Amino acid sequence: MVSNTRLYGASIAFASGLYSLWSASMATRMGTGGWLMLLVGIVVLVHGVVLLTDYADRLGSSSGPLMIGYSVVMLLNQALFGTGLLGGMGTGSMNGGMTGGSGMNGGTMGGSTISAGMGWDAGMVFLALLMLVSGVIMTRDRDSNGM
Repeated sequence: MVSNTRLYGASIAFASGLYSLWSASMATRMGTGGWLMLLVGIVVLVHGVVLLTDYADRLGSSSGPLMIGYSVVMLLNQALFGTGLLGGMGTGSMNGGMTGGSGMNGGTMGGSTISAGMGWDAGMVFLALLMLVSGVIMTRDRDSNGM
């Protein structure tokens, strides 16, 4: 039987992975951030599936730290690409974050997956934070009762 911790981790992985894939697919152009989110989405989804199988036992104690790592990549992607500092995966950035037609230097308030590179994607940030907490819980649970 799959433990509650693994079910929780898998559900977070599915939500985060699918959102990452959707976010990348909605980009008007695929910059580095878009390709990174596509790759992370695929890896996170596969990890979620593995958590529901007996193969998860072979992963041993690495599931929690892996989820922490995925969340850090997602947060760094938002910090670097979502703010327009290094480009993005949406409409593109020029002049340090000013995007065509936005009329604002540094992007827009709120941001979205369609206009990534113009601002933070709040959904991605919150899913990454949830994944971070999930990874910590999985690591803690593993240490206390052996997942």
